Amino acid sequence: MMRISETVKHLIIINVIMFIGTLVIGNGNLFYEWFALYFPKNDAFQPWQIFTHMFMHGGATHILFNMFALWMFGSPVEQALGSKRFLFLYISAGLGAVLLQLGFYYFKFVPNYNALLESGLSSESIKQMLSANELIGSVNSSQKAMLIDIFPSYNASMVGASGCIMGIMAAFGMMNPNAELMMIFLPIPIKAKYFIPGIIILDLISGITGQSFFSPSNTAYMAHVGGALTGFLIMWYWRKTQFNKNRWD
Repeated sequence: MMRISETVKHLIIINVIMFIGTLVIGNGNLFYEWFALYFPKNDAFQPWQIFTHMFMHGGATHILFNMFALWMFGSPVEQALGSKRFLFLYISAGLGAVLLQLGFYYFKFVPNYNALLESGLSSESIKQMLSANELIGSVNSSQKAMLIDIFPSYNASMVGASGCIMGIMAAFGMMNPNAELMMIFLPIPIKAKYFIPGIIILDLISGITGQSFFSPSNTAYMAHVGGALTGFLIMWYWRKTQFNKNRWD
């Protein structure tokens, strides 16, 4: 059995402590309200959530699969990179996941929100209707349709280490392209250089179309893509600078 690396062990411990806290403190709601990442336009948003959501999970299956993936891919990546680089990669992938997922939400939110303002609704009434999921005043069919369109983005929340782990998976795939991997429900060995890009492509398709392949329908698919892309870019840069440092002048 693969030995768990030190930073991976500590990350798993933190995630488990946060998950236990979510279950036993505040009837399962308090930790979520404090530490899940909410859409920045939502009053529930707080700046620290950009980091804390990476250590939150929505259920036992969610944390079980994420921690298994962190152990499986994170330990060999940390052993290859060292703890400091590994932790930088992990947190950066989480931030990249946030950036792409929130950017995707804003892309869907802003045009309709601006159109609602131009139609005569005030920002306060829009916020009130989105928060309460209830129409107030005189709202025509066009305004109602736009409110329905932006409701999911406004009320979205993110939890989980998946974005961080996708960055680690991308790094693993670049370091071990011929390693053979298998899905639990598809026990066919596939090389990492095909397996990991395939997972990322499916996440991208799911994020754009809303069609879920393997994950629950409420998965933040663009966060997966953002984490993987960040991990890839960091590893590409490190490889490039290492080559330039060691090459003949």
